[in-house]
Amino acid sequence: MSKSLNILLIEDDAIEVMKFHRVLATLKMNHKIIEANNGEEALVILKEREIIPDIIILDLNMPKINGIEFLQILKADDYLKYIPAIILTTSSNHREVMECYRIGIAGYVLKPLKYEDYVDRIQRMLSYWSLNELISR
Repeated sequence: MSKSLNILLIEDDAIEVMKFHRVLATLKMNHKIIEANNGEEALVILKEREIIPDIIILDLNMPKINGIEFLQILKADDYLKYIPAIILTTSSNHREVMECYRIGIAGYVLKPLKYEDYVDRIQRMLSYWSLNELISR
């Protein structure tokens, strides 16, 4: 049986955030979304440790602290480094993909152009992680 996830969504584009929420509502997925507009905001949320997410979904191209910089900070923290981080981006730059995996991401998902394909990818990604054994705190 799949479980409800606490998801930290790090995305600076309000339309992308709304689209993500719309997919969850359409699919009737009951996950809790914690939003951060950039890596800096996400680090504040994580340091407060009020809610530790089960997974982190983030964009690469963000202001203040970009996705790669955020990942480097996350993976250097002994407490937070085990949270699976999944990139959800439009960037298919091979060098960025390789760097993200080198740092220790759990997945790299490209945002497709067609909404139906986006829904399918989000559903598959969240279904996988809601069945996965995650480190509980």
